[in-house]
Amino acid sequence: MVRMRHAADRGIPEISFAAPAGTPAGVEVLTLADLRHRMPAERLTAPRRPDFHHLVTLSSGTLRHTVDFTAYDLEPGAWLWVRPGQVHQWGDLTRVDGTLILFRQEFLDPATAAGARTEDRHAMVLRRPLPDDAAALRLAADHLTTEFHALGRLPLEIHTAALRHLLAVLVLRLAHLTGPAGRPAPEPDATYLRFRDAVEQDFTGTRRVEDYARALGYSTRTLSRATLAAAGLGAKEFIDRRVVLEAKRLLAHGDRTATSIAGHLGFASATHFSKYFHQRTGQTPIAFREAVRNPG
Repeated sequence: MVRMRHAADRGIPEISFAAPAGTPAGVEVLTLADLRHRMPAERLTAPRRPDFHHLVTLSSGTLRHTVDFTAYDLEPGAWLWVRPGQVHQWGDLTRVDGTLILFRQEFLDPATAAGARTEDRHAMVLRRPLPDDAAALRLAADHLTTEFHALGRLPLEIHTAALRHLLAVLVLRLAHLTGPAGRPAPEPDATYLRFRDAVEQDFTGTRRVEDYARALGYSTRTLSRATLAAAGLGAKEFIDRRVVLEAKRLLAHGDRTATSIAGHLGFASATHFSKYFHQRTGQTPIAFREAVRNPG
């Protein structure tokens, strides 16, 4: 299912997808019971940063799952979508049943990947569909599961194509759930999307709203209004949260020093980085690292 590799430029051990022997490369469907039997609990609860997608849904029980250091309570009918590069930690799997779907980004055709926004790092992690959507998602997941376990009944290339189409139905439906009024959720405006993408590209180079405003051709007030409307927080807070998230990811994995992380994130010194991190999290970098590696 997975294999470890080391990203030398970031010092982060990542988990890469490895298809089970004899199955199509790029996708796997298994139960949470299968996952429990395959991997020891201590490995599941440790922070992990996969380079492939996880879709999780439950048939019974409640699972607390942590994604990018935020805990989510997953219940039957809801879906959890963990994307490549996000850090996640499994909760207690002993009292839950459900389905886990793993897939690589490139397994989907480009049009499906674009339509399902699979590369949107800011997409919702936990999704609670309305009853009609929940039924359609369950049907899509069941069909995908059946086809995955029907290996050998079709030529491999046809079996793989069927899996690709069935997965496409699932992710497209999941990405475009209807809202409470029966309509799709509104799209963020272009100003926010441009700012969000610029921050993702340049947050290690600058934490100043003025720099983004100048580069994008907006006023700082316009950026703050757009970010507040779309994300519920101001532009400076948005930048700071992205920097802190990356700091947490780096601290959770590997043994890079505060000086190394500070340099990677564009701080003048480890002291400046530690002060910045403590002001925004209430913890020192070292205390955070200890807490996330030794939960409870």
